[in-house]
Amino acid sequence: MSSARDEIFARIRRSLRRNAALEAPPVHRSQAPESNVRPRLENDPVECFVEKLHIAAGTVDRVTAISDVVQATADYLARHALEPRLVVAEHLLIKQLTWPAEWKIHTGPATGEDHIGVGAAFAGVAETGTLVMLSGADNPTTLNFLPDDHIVVVSALQIVAHLEDAWRLLRDSVATMPRTVNLITGPSRTADVEQTIQLGAHGPRRLHVILIED
Repeated sequence: MSSARDEIFARIRRSLRRNAALEAPPVHRSQAPESNVRPRLENDPVECFVEKLHIAAGTVDRVTAISDVVQATADYLARHALEPRLVVAEHLLIKQLTWPAEWKIHTGPATGEDHIGVGAAFAGVAETGTLVMLSGADNPTTLNFLPDDHIVVVSALQIVAHLEDAWRLLRDSVATMPRTVNLITGPSRTADVEQTIQLGAHGPRRLHVILIED
């Protein structure tokens, strides 16, 4: 006996005067997509990334080595009078860090009780000052959205000129695509109320990047 679903499709075929179900041809994804025309960058990609990040209301500290990230984080906390209570990613870049013993640090997904999150970016896009964040157990997506202050570590070696370059880098370097790729350009904002910009509407109020230049 035909199911209700089969009966519905049979009626559609009869109305279209078709006796058999249509089969879509297989889709073959190009392994080498053509590049579109891209705007020329005025400066070095790293300099452009920093400039665009500032335009998007983000801030940046530039350090020479991964070992400087903890001090840069401490400086950021001091500037904003924040307590050293952090939820941090277990990303390989972050796991190298040794946090002060008196700081309250925990790893894993962020919750509504976490006010400062520290994560690692897969790449930065110079054209727009965008951070490319990959989801995973080592870099939970909640770190990108729940804390008021979002601190992101990224290497200058991972700064690419255009968004297309970031997708190409992802295809070339990741065996299995992550469940989520978040593109973050500055802190969360909205202008829904009287066209007045409000930061932190749907996520962090502040976005701070620690750029490792070594």
